[in-house]
Amino acid sequence: MLKAAAYLILAGALATQAQTPNYKVELPKDSPLVLVSDDWGASSAAPRGGAFVIDLDASLSFRNTGARRVRSVTLSVLAQELTPGGKGSVAVPSLDVIPGDTFPVRIDLHLLRPLGGGGPQIVVALDGVLFDDLSFYGPDKLNSRRTMTVWEMEARRDRKYFKSVLAQAGAEGLRNEMLASLDRQADRPQYGVQVMRGRSTNADPERQVQFAFLHLPDAPVDPTGGLARVAGNEVRAPRVDVQSRSERTIRHLEIGWIVEDQSGRKFLAGSVPADLNLAPKGSTEVLEDAALRFPDVKALHGMTGFVSSVEFSDGSCWIPSRAALDDPLLKRVASPSPEEQRRARIYKTKGLDALVAELKKF
Repeated sequence: MLKAAAYLILAGALATQAQTPNYKVELPKDSPLVLVSDDWGASSAAPRGGAFVIDLDASLSFRNTGARRVRSVTLSVLAQELTPGGKGSVAVPSLDVIPGDTFPVRIDLHLLRPLGGGGPQIVVALDGVLFDDLSFYGPDKLNSRRTMTVWEMEARRDRKYFKSVLAQAGAEGLRNEMLASLDRQADRPQYGVQVMRGRSTNADPERQVQFAFLHLPDAPVDPTGGLARVAGNEVRAPRVDVQSRSERTIRHLEIGWIVEDQSGRKFLAGSVPADLNLAPKGSTEVLEDAALRFPDVKALHGMTGFVSSVEFSDGSCWIPSRAALDDPLLKRVASPSPEEQRRARIYKTKGLDALVAELKKF
């Protein structure tokens, strides 16, 4: 009996080891995208404890079958709905896919799925497509419409800026702008950040720290005060008071955080997002019931906030202007837009002539 039981256990273990991930790409019948090909390459699923650890290394190709240019796409990637680590997403900004053209989407994710159960282990679905006229298709379960609209507005802002540099300063002026952008990207301070929910185990004494603020002149919302609890290298429960300057109702905003460490170095830590219903000229309080931990920092000494994006009730968005981004602190720590990063890559890999030709397409 013992030998038989051992044999069954061994057989079950071998069967578990032998399982490989299955994949499925789901697109609605009226989707403006169709799947042309999918290559899951070195993707694998290995049992660990009571779950499969799934490493996705895939390349999908889609065709734009709609009548409008595609500007960005977001896919949801699901291994298991309820398991922590069981779902993820992939977004591709700064596209310009004309009707009939194809484009690739890379998937590089690590997911978890409980052992056992049938059906496909990985389901890739379309969460949203943003078009050149800012119209949108998709279920938007991930709030991707807002994110992709902000990306497209940033892309328009930055294309306009770089085209003005080309017109006023010529190709050499554009080259200098790209070199400066690449230098900023290389020198921008970056630290690891861990987002925590619930009770913290940090034993350092806690103190309240007031936010300082950058007041962007054209922002429809102005932060008027705020504080957070700081303990060692953790920032907990940030609260920011905001006042609307707009005549329109605001339903979402994000407050960017700039954090100062014990050495006086400042870096962009993230943002405090808030869904709200802020009436024209109204005021409210933005709260985040979470903590951010910075493993590479010993102690935090100060915080500066700024309004990084706003969504109005009609779905339109506000973003900072290029003039606002010339603030010395923002210029040093803020991440360049996906569009600026793409332009810099074109210059770095293909040269100035390719960048000029690309700008002239718009």
